[in-house]
Amino acid sequence: MAGIFLGWLIFHSHDKKEEKQDLVAETVKSTVWTCAMHPQIRKSEPGKCPICGMDLIPLNQNNTSVDPAAIHFTKEAAQLANVLTSTVSRQKPVKEVRLYGKVQADERLLQSQVSYLPGRIEELFVNYTGETVSKGQRLAVIYSPDLITAQQELLETAKTKSTQPVLYEASKDKLRQWKLTDNQISGIENSGVVKSNFEVYANTTGIVTARRVNNGDYISPGTVLFDVADLSHIWVMFDAYESDLPFLSKGDPITFTVQALPGINFSDNISFIDPVLDPTTRVAKVRVEINNRDGKLKPEMFATGLIYANLDEYNDKLVIPGTAVLWTGKRSVVYVKQPGTDEPVFKMREIEIGPMLGNSYVVMSGLSEGEEIVTQGAFSVDAAAQLEGKPSMMTPERGAKVSSMPGMDMPADSAH
Repeated sequence: MAGIFLGWLIFHSHDKKEEKQDLVAETVKSTVWTCAMHPQIRKSEPGKCPICGMDLIPLNQNNTSVDPAAIHFTKEAAQLANVLTSTVSRQKPVKEVRLYGKVQADERLLQSQVSYLPGRIEELFVNYTGETVSKGQRLAVIYSPDLITAQQELLETAKTKSTQPVLYEASKDKLRQWKLTDNQISGIENSGVVKSNFEVYANTTGIVTARRVNNGDYISPGTVLFDVADLSHIWVMFDAYESDLPFLSKGDPITFTVQALPGINFSDNISFIDPVLDPTTRVAKVRVEINNRDGKLKPEMFATGLIYANLDEYNDKLVIPGTAVLWTGKRSVVYVKQPGTDEPVFKMREIEIGPMLGNSYVVMSGLSEGEEIVTQGAFSVDAAAQLEGKPSMMTPERGAKVSSMPGMDMPADSAH
């Protein structure tokens, strides 16, 4: 009895081992092997890719999906690939327009401090760029031989003003043309003393942005001594590209920040949009006027502006995250989760997208409200489709419609 039992045990285990080997061989034989780099390669047994020499990998041939163009994932595989989905819904479309620019002085508050007298600069009281000047402040002293002669003429004609009033008034007008006030003229006439030096006073308040003369320079009437900018009110000039202009209007609110003042947000309205584009940079200037009495904003600071434009013409359209869209330049595709399946099953679908809203897109056609699409891990799903030789971002279905990005007009057959 012991010998019979021992023989049965040996031969039975041998039969089970042969059955297991036959099952493994049948499984290997039924598996299709492909190349990760060249999915068109199909073999019935493992080996090397004839094109690149890489080891062939088993092809997933799960037949639980009814649609042969769909991609089947197990729940574990979808979790490992970090594939996440969301439901398509209608939202209020708000486009985020980001602009970049710089702070500049208000052109209307730029003035040139000029001399109305001919002569030589004897002394300058403003000696460097960036100095603050106030209206009425003394800027320079000028020695003017021509003005000495004009004063002498005034004193001579003042003696005969009762008999020759025309000459007397002409001498006074000559001094007025050099911006001498009536009080100064009366002071010269009453004192009877000819002044050799005259002061130049500031006619505005601001910052000296350029000093154009030095001590000892000879100047003529109209010579610019200093450039003065009033920075109590400044401009922020942003660059807007052609694609952004349809969403910008005069009066739109805008918030902006500057790199030099992190954490501080400035806000105002657009006061001007340049009607002409720069032919070189292809941008139009967008101007924002800001009160700068505290002097925090300085010319040439870099600024980043943000505008939220309401797109009322797209109120009835669907909005999807930008991460869901795979865009090849000719086609825009998403992966839609198939309903009624226990495990994740996705199928590629081409859509037509409208304006980009920051991190999302307006969908013009191709999706319905309530459908579930892949919003994260779309590239992983597309890679699986390419490995299985199914329609993907790079291999569209035959006869598929082409949908392009806004502003790109392409024929419908350009994708084939």
